[in-house]
Amino acid sequence: MSHSHMQIARELGLNLAKLGKIDNHKQEPWKLPLPQFIEQLYFERLGKTSPDNVVSIEERYRLEARKGK
Repeated sequence: MSHSHMQIARELGLNLAKLGKIDNHKQEPWKLPLPQFIEQLYFERLGKTSPDNVVSIEERYRLEARKGK
């Protein structure tokens, strides 16, 4: 998954550690692949296809560390 998908999942309030549990694993052909599922949820809830500003997890950590000092 890309940084964009991870950020979308965070904004939706999904637990990133548990995303693997909702992944398709090709066992249920009717399910969307996880990245597409997250994009669909984001569009349904926020009316946008992607976040305005994509920040990687590493960069977000660095920014939060700077704010804490």
